[in-house]
This record gives sequence, structure tokens and C-alpha cells, in this order.
Amino acid sequence: MFKQVKYFQAVVKNNSFTEAAEECFISQSAISQQIKALEQELGVELLKRTKRSFTLTPAGEYFYKKSLVWVADFEAIRRETYRIAGNNEEILRLGILKGYSGNEFQNAVAEFSAKFPDVSVEVTHGNHDELYDRLRNGETDIVLNDQRRAFSDEYKNIILDEQEYCIEISSKNPLAELEAVDISDLKNIPCIILSSKEQQETEKKFYADDIGFGSEIIFAENIEDARMLLIQGKGFMPVEGSDRYVQLGNVTKKLRLTRNDNPIIRRYCAFIKVDNPLKHTEEFVELLKEQFVK
Repeated sequence: MFKQVKYFQAVVKNNSFTEAAEECFISQSAISQQIKALEQELGVELLKRTKRSFTLTPAGEYFYKKSLVWVADFEAIRRETYRIAGNNEEILRLGILKGYSGNEFQNAVAEFSAKFPDVSVEVTHGNHDELYDRLRNGETDIVLNDQRRAFSDEYKNIILDEQEYCIEISSKNPLAELEAVDISDLKNIPCIILSSKEQQETEKKFYADDIGFGSEIIFAENIEDARMLLIQGKGFMPVEGSDRYVQLGNVTKKLRLTRNDNPIIRRYCAFIKVDNPLKHTEEFVELLKEQFVK
């Protein structure tokens, strides 16, 4: 009955037998037969069918709501039973760039957890070098990071996205009237960078020497502190992540960053050690790649 209930939930959630069948990797006729078998076992009609659609009966609506609780409880009981039996739980350790604003990573984690409920996911945040060190030392299995160095043969280097570098600035700053700003025009405005105390010198060197920011650098250890500095007009902040998901509100403005009127390009990648033994690393990366092409 458990599979039949899951099929029923998929049909209701998608409001479509066809889409539910695709989600559950079975044929439309098979999922329809499974729903009918569930109704026969319960002795009630759950769906009122027409030629091209269906509606939930009152019994079906009640059963759907209660079945969601039942399935959630069943999954929790199953995981605890697995743990008590002494089976080692697989853990996938992920790292993501501190301050990354896109939803791709979170969406991939959600899809992965739904597809592989027996695998626990641990997520840590860090700047570029912190993530690189964790991956190199075997403390993390996969990291979503920006590319700052040549690719190494020790890692699987998967390019996820290439985009124009952007900054975020207070909407009260006169530069907010522009759509793009040259890096040389920011020389008198402090640059706000997310970084731990241990990595501040490394981050300062990267943004000053490699990117070319010539202004004072202000460090913040978390995104909340960085935002408070930003909205008070105390500097600008490089935007981490996919710009199509950044939520700026009306207190800040996002500007494209250029050098001599040419866009500065930033590349985001997923990195895995070649000798990583976990079988689920590839599955997660595939889900992550799908998020970046949507």
C-alpha cells in the first residue's frame, strides 16, 4: 500500500496522471491502475474522474492530508530503524561559497534529499581558500566555489556557470543611477568582503591584486553584518552567485562591473577529488548542473 499511497500523492500534487507518472518513472496506465487498486483496498472513491481531469472527493481530500503525515512518520521510523540496526549512515559533505546568493545549491540539496532519503547531507560555508583546504584534506566531498586558479588533475572540475561580475551598492549612492560601473570608479568607496579572520589577508590579496579593487577593504564575518554596512552606504559588496536570483529590494542596487568598458567574467564550478569513494557525489553534481541550466 505504501507505493500506492505515494503514487496517489504524486497525482494530487501534480494535478495530473501524466506528470505524476513521469515523476514516479512508471507509465500513466500503471499509475492509474495503482490508484484504482488503492481505492478498492480502502473501499472508497478518492478521485472523481472525468475525461480529461479529476477532482478529489471529500474522502480523497481527507485521505490525502492524513497520508502526508503518515508517509512522513513512516520515513522517520524507517530511518531510525536503520540506525538502530547498526547500519552506517552515508553522509555527503558539501561546501558552498560564503555569501552565495543563488538558489541553485539549495534546490539541488532538496532534490537530492528527496531522491536519496537515506543519505544525510552536511553543509558548510567558507570563502574560496577555506573550501579548497577542506576538499584537499578530505573534510568535504563536493564544493561549489569560484575559480581562482588553474584546474588541477587531482579534482573533477565541473563548470556550472559563467557570468558577469556584479557589485551591490546602496541605492542612495549616486552610482546607483548607472547600470554598470568601471572598477576604476570605485577607488574611493570601501569594498565589503565576507571572510573569516584567518582568511582576511588571502581575500584582500585576491580582490586587490587579481580583481583590481583599489579602495579600502572592510571585512564582515557574516552576510547580515555585510548587509548592514551596505544599506548604511559604507561601501559596496561583490555579488556572489547567480544574479537572476539576487533579491535586492529597494534599498540597494546591483551594478555590472567592467574594466575599460569590458565585462569582468566570473566562473563558478563544482569540485570533487578524483579519488572520492562516495557513490552519490556524481548524482548530486548532476542535480546541481540541472539547476544551472534552468
